[in-house]
Amino acid sequence: MQPSIVSPWFPVAAVNGNPELRLFCLHHAGAGASAYRDWQKLLDTRIEVVPVQLPGREGRFIEPAERSIRRLAERLVDPLLERAGDTPFALFGHSMGAVLSYELSHHLTQAQRPPAHLAVSAYAPPHIRAPTHIHTLPDEEFVNHIISLEGTVPAVLENPQLLELLLPVFRDDFAACDTYQCDERARIRIPLTVFGGDRDPGVSVEMLERWAELTSGPTSTEIFPGGHFYLMDQLETVLDTLTRKLGIPRM
Repeated sequence: MQPSIVSPWFPVAAVNGNPELRLFCLHHAGAGASAYRDWQKLLDTRIEVVPVQLPGREGRFIEPAERSIRRLAERLVDPLLERAGDTPFALFGHSMGAVLSYELSHHLTQAQRPPAHLAVSAYAPPHIRAPTHIHTLPDEEFVNHIISLEGTVPAVLENPQLLELLLPVFRDDFAACDTYQCDERARIRIPLTVFGGDRDPGVSVEMLERWAELTSGPTSTEIFPGGHFYLMDQLETVLDTLTRKLGIPRM
């Protein structure tokens, strides 16, 4: 069934036809829905890619960003379920999007509509992640940290006008991650796939494997060559693995 609801959370129009699955994709810190702009054209229409647009960026730039993972998840539940309609859906989240998709899975479970699958990428499982205060770093150190992750073109961060626009968005997103606390609660009962790069300076393979402690569903860990943004160079291979895990392999 084709969703009829238009929402600022989902700036990409629904694809034609009746997909077997809707894949909601949650972006990393400082980014927006455009991070997933190439995904749909690499998949057939059995899977509809639905990039999620958080407030405070791109088409929602005039809105204040939300500095709380928990609050973002609460706000996303209703619009996501409206967009999903009666079609099964899954979540994919990279970096900040990983912890948001995990928290969102708990809220969706409480709403009696858990995702069919949860895929998290390049983020330490929140129950063992050490406290951080990255969002409070002085500008120069903060920008250097962003550059070290290799997900933002350095020229963008070296442009004073662009930096003035982007830095508050990055800080708000890092604040959301820094302040997130993983409550002790029942494990989700959702199949889980964990993705990561073998040279990610912030997330070791051993840490990624501990995501399995947060679900009672089947889990697997998929490691690719690369750093924190391994998927930029490995996208087709990542999508081959992801769609296979979703039970709808690429044709």
